[in-house]
Amino acid sequence: MRSALVCASLAILAASAAPPAPAPAIPSPPLIDYHQHLFSPDLAKLIGVDPIDAGKLIALLDSAGIRRALVLSVAYSWSNPSRNIENDYEHVKAENDWVSAQVARYPDRLRGFCSVNPLRDYALAEIDRCAGDPQLKNGLKLHIGNSAVDYHRTPDLAKLRAVFRAANQKHMAIVIHMHASVSRHLPYGREEARIFFDSILPEARDVPVQIAHLAGAGGYDSTTDAALSVFVDAVTRHDPRVRRLWFDVATVSRNATVDDLRLLALRIRQLGPERVLFGSDAPTGGNLAPRESWVDFLKVPLTQAEFQTIASNVAPYMQ
Repeated sequence: MRSALVCASLAILAASAAPPAPAPAIPSPPLIDYHQHLFSPDLAKLIGVDPIDAGKLIALLDSAGIRRALVLSVAYSWSNPSRNIENDYEHVKAENDWVSAQVARYPDRLRGFCSVNPLRDYALAEIDRCAGDPQLKNGLKLHIGNSAVDYHRTPDLAKLRAVFRAANQKHMAIVIHMHASVSRHLPYGREEARIFFDSILPEARDVPVQIAHLAGAGGYDSTTDAALSVFVDAVTRHDPRVRRLWFDVATVSRNATVDDLRLLALRIRQLGPERVLFGSDAPTGGNLAPRESWVDFLKVPLTQAEFQTIASNVAPYMQ
């Protein structure tokens, strides 16, 4: 009979001879980055960043193994009321046109969306102009914070509804940064998201709407969670108004705590991973490049299958 020592030794040898356990599989890179920006030299100078053209973006996508990107014009930056740019509409048109020309360099890789401050008198005219541009006709980017839209001002809501109606009539999808201005300390949370859901969203009943940053402004805090809860509740009750909604996760996991990450995973599951899109945002102001942004997002405690669903999602405006 073998001694206990011999048996133990044989067990150790057998364990050491066994093949190592396979490393956990890493989800494949996303097919599409749904939240990217380009900056013309003039705009880059205005906002204090380095220019980013289509060639630079393509290099970043290639480094990440990402095939395509949705390019959201930031022409609205010229009409930020804090800047008081003279003849700002001329700059807005020039920036949208520059994005159009850049996207046209890589038509199989990039798709461009026009942008405008919805409070400007020329907003509807610019949407109409962009709708006639082959590179910009697919959609519209709106930035509530940069445009200083106040959800509690009746004139602001009227103009925002008119812009949503115009985009809907032109069959332009909408990507919206919903968070109200942080620098102006405008109120934002569940009540403002409810106003958006009940009063603004119905004007775009026929086109997809992508909610940027999971209804926040980057990162994930209690204010963002309060706003997102409006959409979570609507999905839970099968509200028909959510059927064309998409949500991008651009920068939401940045500097997130363990508790933040757990809450993010819960909210993504409540929304449904099939309506969640990966986005990284422009690599400026502390934002990560697409490759690093995807790795950062993988900190969220989702399953391999959930990550793969998000990575594989193709919204109608990118088909």
